[in-house]
Amino acid sequence: MLSKQLIKKKVYEALDEDLRYGDITTELVVSPLARGAGTIYAREAGVIAGLPLAEQVFYTLDESLDCHRLVDEGEHVDAGRAVMQISGPLRSLLSGERAALNFLQRLSGIATLTADWVKALEGFPARLTDTRKTSPGQRVLEKYAVAVGGGVNHRFSLDSGILIKDNHIFAAGGIAAAIKLVRDAGPFVWRIEVEVTDLKELREALEAGAEIIMLDNMDLPLIREAVRITARRALLEASGNITLERLREVAAAGVDYISSGALTHSYRSLNLSLLLE
Repeated sequence: MLSKQLIKKKVYEALDEDLRYGDITTELVVSPLARGAGTIYAREAGVIAGLPLAEQVFYTLDESLDCHRLVDEGEHVDAGRAVMQISGPLRSLLSGERAALNFLQRLSGIATLTADWVKALEGFPARLTDTRKTSPGQRVLEKYAVAVGGGVNHRFSLDSGILIKDNHIFAAGGIAAAIKLVRDAGPFVWRIEVEVTDLKELREALEAGAEIIMLDNMDLPLIREAVRITARRALLEASGNITLERLREVAAAGVDYISSGALTHSYRSLNLSLLLE
């Protein structure tokens, strides 16, 4: 869930970027007394995400605007479905149109892509997770959209979990050394995840007591062997070169998590539009 404070902050940022000193076209063309209603429609099928942000855009511009949701957050809609209706002063409605649609289109695009991938994993216990490969300044919103689409969130930031990657291992002098440094300095409640690229590194991580092991860019036979060697001694996360076409075979290999940056960097915005009525 997004907090009200965060929603307001993101909306203020969007409106400051878009409106700056005002909507000069609308102010010249539309009477300040004009009132009406507009409806946001989905132009294609998908999962809707971002309704709280769209609402806040309009309420921030004009508290007298009335927003009425016609679908639920996270609902899958067909093309042509009415998503939200906004009524009140037309100037305020038109000035908020683009900012509201920007939030809805992008977050719905991420939620839709995530939902498609989650559906492909049906029948397997493996869970789909995102990465930190997000748009600068928009990570919380994009990870929220992943959750709306049925995925789970990986680390939100560098301070929200231990993940020892290849450069950390190089700097520390090895996997065992890196894990020891974390154990010696960090709270005992921290779980340690280590990235490995081959079975030798996998065995080193297991022997050093890693709780989660990321199998980075491994092919399918290697993933299967890693699952066999691990024998449930640690959680396994498959990552790297993950595509929709590979999802089911990777899940069938027996990993616990499958992570992909594509959820937040290679999605396509959902086509939505606002029409006055």
